Amino acid sequence: MKRCARLFAPSLLMAVLAGCATPLAGPVPAGAATDPLPAVAPVVPPGTAIPPTRNSDILADPAGSAAAERSADGARSPDGSRDSAGVLEKGLASWYGSKFHGRRTASGERYDRHAFTAAHRTLPFGTRVRVRSVVTGKEVVVRINDRGPFKRSRVIDLSQAAFNALGLQDRGVTQVELLPE
Repeated sequence: MKRCARLFAPSLLMAVLAGCATPLAGPVPAGAATDPLPAVAPVVPPGTAIPPTRNSDILADPAGSAAAERSADGARSPDGSRDSAGVLEKGLASWYGSKFHGRRTASGERYDRHAFTAAHRTLPFGTRVRVRSVVTGKEVVVRINDRGPFKRSRVIDLSQAAFNALGLQDRGVTQVELLPE
């Protein structure tokens, strides 16, 4: 009896699994999707709003507000303050350096602490972002090549070189604005 069970159990299992793989009988309604998931993830076209990350401060300028009336090219407003139109995100930035130098990033390339790169939760790999320090007013352009930061209160992790270029060598975290490049 055991020998019979050992012989027929695999055949029975294969028959059951084959039944699961066959499509349902009956006509498919016109316009119904036959594949529930797309084969390729959708690509975000340039100029499309990027979804906010958790705990980030997304700036929106409602129509008729003073900020909406300023120029969109980032020029200074009449009162001398810097225009904040076009800011993608505002929040804390941190940096990572020698501990991760040479290791693979989420994009597959090796992390170089001397390159102007950054980690962001949602921006596509290869996206170039201008990062402005609220403290020093300096700006640097970085390329997104990693995922992070993993601390919820932060919006971006900068490479050591990018963080230093903002004039923030002595700080661990700082307030920044992310702008389109």
